[in-house]
Amino acid sequence: MIDPLKAFLQANALNAPAFAPDSRYHGLEIAQWVRADGEVLSYVRRRFVPPPENFATLGEHRVEVGDRLDNLAARHLGDPQQYWRLCDGNGALRPDELTETVGRRLRITLPEGVPGDDT
Repeated sequence: MIDPLKAFLQANALNAPAFAPDSRYHGLEIAQWVRADGEVLSYVRRRFVPPPENFATLGEHRVEVGDRLDNLAARHLGDPQQYWRLCDGNGALRPDELTETVGRRLRITLPEGVPGDDT
């Protein structure tokens, strides 16, 4: 006899996303690769950095001595782990380049697809 509770749980299993909605990896496909010995390895497919023009400007920050992206993300976005949004909004592939030059202006942007005043 089939356990109805077990059957219900199997039929309605929730697929939890691999990454939180505020992760830069959220929504990326998880792929698998099978090694020659049969072991299956899972990996996240490559994330392409979206073009900066896809982001509406919320404000700007002029880089000062000692600035760090995590601190800037905490100040402007409310979460230091969102530093990658500063990278995306400024088209940076290498995060450190954003704070290397004192006086550089960084765009503080809304998430991709969220319209702002400059769109």
